Amino acid sequence: MVVMSENDVITLSLDEASLKKMDRFYDGSFVESKNEYVLFVVKQEGVTITCYKKKDKEGLRKVVFQGPNAETESVLWGKLSERELFERRQAIRKSLHPTPIRKKIGSKETIGSDEVGTGDFFGPVCVVAAYCDIKTLELIKEYGIQDSKKMNDETILKIGPMLAKQCHYSSLSLDNLKYNEVHEDGLNMNAIKAKMHNRALLNLKKKYPNASACIDQFAEPKLYFSYLKGEEEVLKDLDFSVKGESVFPVVALASVIARYRFLTKMEEMGKEYGLTFPLGSGKDVDEFAVKFANKYGLDELRKVAKTNFKNFDRLKEKVR
Repeated sequence: MVVMSENDVITLSLDEASLKKMDRFYDGSFVESKNEYVLFVVKQEGVTITCYKKKDKEGLRKVVFQGPNAETESVLWGKLSERELFERRQAIRKSLHPTPIRKKIGSKETIGSDEVGTGDFFGPVCVVAAYCDIKTLELIKEYGIQDSKKMNDETILKIGPMLAKQCHYSSLSLDNLKYNEVHEDGLNMNAIKAKMHNRALLNLKKKYPNASACIDQFAEPKLYFSYLKGEEEVLKDLDFSVKGESVFPVVALASVIARYRFLTKMEEMGKEYGLTFPLGSGKDVDEFAVKFANKYGLDELRKVAKTNFKNFDRLKEKVR
């Protein structure tokens, strides 16, 4: 690995294994580039990361980190394991953005939000903000609510209808046609999520003005609020926490309801086409997407899939 540094610009030469880690690590932060020599571009708070297609004699690609946080971000990409990378990242975030004192965690009323569908090629992006009081806390314990990623979909589909009836929440869904439209207009995934979270939280805050608000942190607070510039209303009194589902019971509740909403919408989409759409963005999704596109065409695929995903680029050459 070669490192060069000058005026907040750092250049690394990285192997394919490191680039694959970056692909997973920065999911949701990629932006489009019209430069034919660029493989990908990532936008983070205080840094832009550009990876170039051309390989050197050792098979490494040039990756340029530029901005005031270039050095902080680039140190993550030495010879670290996935776990070491995660821990290093968390330590840096904590040093740069100390966790605020949560004066309102003990409040009797809280609202919190989470999203589902951002890592799925097929299906919408669903954001839910949920309301929690002492009564709802008992409900959370009764149903064993935790982060939806730690609960199986069968259980979520079973308890989802009951939660929908017994809990107060605001649910937003961005279908694929609209998602593709706003993404092509320049909004990346994190900007889309920020706008949806803000709206869902505001919907509940107006009903429960005394409730404190929290969110599962997917972007640094400064970056999150930068995405909301131009919005007519912004909820600013907001408590951020990485892995918020483990910190705030209401965020765990929101994640489960969001997952339930997402799964039901996937079922509705499946009934429309007489198919069962796969989840995620793996190899099985690629295979299904090719079959779908060959049967219905790319225009129809755009109605059910996120066209900025690499799955879409991979299948275009395989469509008859």
